[in-house]
Amino acid sequence: MSAEATNSATPGPVAGPVTPAVSRRKARARIDLRRLGRAALLGPASRDRLPDAISHVVDAHRAHHPDADLEPLRRAYVLAESSHRGQMRKSGEPYITHPLAVTLILAELGAETTTLTASLLHDTVEDTDVTLDQVGEQFGAEVRFLVDGVTKLEKVDYGAAAEPETFRKMLVATGNDVRVMSIKLADRLHNMRTLGVMRPEKQARIAKVTRDVLIPLAERLGVQALKTELEDLVFAILHPEEYEHTRELIVDNASRADDPLAEMADAMRKVLREADIQAEVLIRPRHFVSVHRVSRKRGRLRGADFGRLLVLVNEDADCYGVLGELHTCMTPVVSEFKDFIAVPKFNLYQSLHTAVAREDGQVTEVLIRTHQMHKVAEAGVVALGNPYAPPAEEQAAAASDGERADPTRPGWLSRLLDWQEAAPDPDTFWSTLREDLAQDREITVFRPDGGTLGLPEGATCVDAAYAQYGEDAHACIGARVNGRLATLSTVLRDGDTVQLLMGQDPASEPSREWLEHAHTPAARIAIQRWLAAHPSQGDAPGAEETRVLFRPTGDGSVGQETAAEGQAFRPAVEGPAGRYATADVLVDQPGATVRLAGCCTPVPPDEVTGFSVRGGVVTVHRVECAAVARMKSAGRAEIGVRWGDTTECRVTLVAESFVRPHLLADLTEAMALEGAEIVSATVEPPTQQRVRHTYTVQLPDAALLPGLMRAMRNVAGVYDVSRAQPQMQGA
Repeated sequence: MSAEATNSATPGPVAGPVTPAVSRRKARARIDLRRLGRAALLGPASRDRLPDAISHVVDAHRAHHPDADLEPLRRAYVLAESSHRGQMRKSGEPYITHPLAVTLILAELGAETTTLTASLLHDTVEDTDVTLDQVGEQFGAEVRFLVDGVTKLEKVDYGAAAEPETFRKMLVATGNDVRVMSIKLADRLHNMRTLGVMRPEKQARIAKVTRDVLIPLAERLGVQALKTELEDLVFAILHPEEYEHTRELIVDNASRADDPLAEMADAMRKVLREADIQAEVLIRPRHFVSVHRVSRKRGRLRGADFGRLLVLVNEDADCYGVLGELHTCMTPVVSEFKDFIAVPKFNLYQSLHTAVAREDGQVTEVLIRTHQMHKVAEAGVVALGNPYAPPAEEQAAAASDGERADPTRPGWLSRLLDWQEAAPDPDTFWSTLREDLAQDREITVFRPDGGTLGLPEGATCVDAAYAQYGEDAHACIGARVNGRLATLSTVLRDGDTVQLLMGQDPASEPSREWLEHAHTPAARIAIQRWLAAHPSQGDAPGAEETRVLFRPTGDGSVGQETAAEGQAFRPAVEGPAGRYATADVLVDQPGATVRLAGCCTPVPPDEVTGFSVRGGVVTVHRVECAAVARMKSAGRAEIGVRWGDTTECRVTLVAESFVRPHLLADLTEAMALEGAEIVSATVEPPTQQRVRHTYTVQLPDAALLPGLMRAMRNVAGVYDVSRAQPQMQGA
C-alpha cells in the first residue's frame, strides 16, 4: 500500500487565491474524494452501465478521446474496487479513491485508454492478492507491463536498496514504454497533494526524492502540468517560510486594482484582430516556484511579473504572423526572443518566446504556440497517446516476436539506461541518477557523418567520446570541434560538429584527468571502472610532470634522460662537433668557418643568408628567420652564402600530438624508417592532453624531408609536424 497516502481532506500545503492547476483546467473543481469513496462503497454497477465512481474519469477521457472504448475502464475499476475493498487510506477514505484520483489526473492530460486502465490497477499487484498474470489474462500484455513497471520492490527482499532498485526497475521499464513514468508521476502528484498528515520528517524525505528524481523526470518527459504542481508542493514542504512569503506576494498582487497583464492582453487581442489573425490570448499566472525565482532575480516585483501571456493559434505559420504583428505594433525586448518551434527542446516543447514593454517600463513575457503545441507543452509524452501501437497490418508480426518498438525514446533516457547497467551497486546508481537528473538541459552535437549525439549541457569531448563509442572511447586521442583541433576537455555547445580522433592501439588507456572533464554518468563510470581495474596504471601516459630528453649515444642509437619536475632541458639543436655541424655551404668570405643557425635550422633548398659572428664564424639563417630582420635593423652586414653540391642536411622538426601510450616509440620508429638519424629531441610536459616534441635529425638527402614529415604526421595521435619556427635570439 502506498506509504505516501494520507488524509485527503486535510488542506494541502499549496492553498491560495492563485492556483496554476485551476487556471490550466479552466476552473474545473477538484474532485470530492469523500463522495467518490461513498460511490466506491456502493460496489460495481451492472454490466450495462459504468460505475458512478468513474464518471468523472470518463468525462475527462471522452473530452480527449470521444470514440474510446470504455469497457476496459469499467472492468479495471471493478477489479480494483473489489481488490482494494476493506483497505483504507490514513485519512479513513476507501483506498480505491487513490487510483481513481491518479487516473483522473492522467485522463485530464489526455492519456489514452490503456494508460488509464493500468492506472486504475497500478496498486493492485503491490497491495492486494491480484497477480501480474491475472492482470495480463484479463487486460493484455500492455497493461500487465505498465502495472509491473510501477510496482515497488519489497523491502523485505531488498532492504535499504529497495527504493533505488525500484527506481532502476521503473526506469528500465520506462525505456520500453514511457507511459510507465506517466503513471508514476501522477501517482506521486496525488500522494504529494495528500501528504499533510505525515510526520514532518517523512514529508521531507518524500519531498526530497520528488525534487531530486521525479520533478526532473517530469521536466524531461515534458509533462509541465505535473512538474509545476510538484514543484509547488515540494517548495511548501522544504521551504515553508519562503513559500509563505511568496504566497503573500501573490495575494497582495491579486488585490491590486489594476492588472497590467489584463491590459496588455486586451491590447494584443486588438492588434491581432486588426491583422485578421485568429488567436486566443490567455493570462498564464506563474506558479509559486516561478514567482519565487523571479523575485530573487528581479527584487521588487511589478504586476506583469506575476504571469505571462499565452497566444494560441491554429497553424505553425500563424505563430510567426503573431510574432511579426506584436514586434511591429508593440515595443519588443529583442534579447528575450527564443524560437523553440524551429529548434524544439529535447522534451518535445515547442513555442515562440518573446517579450514586449509597456510605456511604464513593465515587461510582459509572451508565449506563442499552436493548440497542439500547447497540448504537448502541458502533457508532454502523455499527449502522444499510444506511440507504440504499430499499424494494423503489423499488429500480428509485432506480437509474434515480442519486441516493443519505441520510436519516441528520448536520447537522455537511452543514455541513462546505458550507464545504469554499469553502475556497480544501488548506492552508486542512486547518487549518479540524482547527479544526472540535476543536469536539466540538453544539447545536440553533430557527427561528421551527419548523425547526432544528445548530451547534457556542459558536456565535453570526453562525454561525446563515451556517448559515441562506449568503453572503446579509452582509445580516444583528441577531437576536432567545428573543424578545428580541440582538447578533450573542450566544453561543447548546442549545434557543434564533433569529430573524435581514435587511436589504433588496443592497449590505449584513459587518463585520470579525464574524470575532471567528464560530466555524463556513462563517461565517469567507464573511466572509474578502468582505473579500478588498473590501479598501477591510473595515470595517463605522459601525465606526470616530467620532460624527456633524447640524445645520441656512442653506438648511434638514441638514449633517454628524464628531467625532474621543474628542471628545464634545452633542445641540443646544434649537436656536438663533427659531421652533424658540417654542411656543404659556399660563403663569400674566404677562410670563414660556416655554422648552420640553430634558431631556424636551414636545409637545402631553403633560401639562406649569412652573418659574421665572433671568431670568424659565419652563421647561416633562413632568410625568413626573425633573427635576420633583427640583425639587419641593427646594421649588421649580410654575407652571401649558397648551398654546395652535398645534399646531406640537419633539420629541427616540431611535432604536436595528443597524449597516448607508446607514442614516442611509434614516432621514432617512423622517423628511423625514413632514414632520419636523431641528433637530439625533447618532449615537453603534456598540457590539456597535448604534448609537443622537438626533434633535430640528420638526413642523408634533403629531398627526404617532405617524406619524413609526412610519415610523422601519419603516426596515430600526431596532428601536426612543422619546421622549427625561427626564434628571437642572437645568432
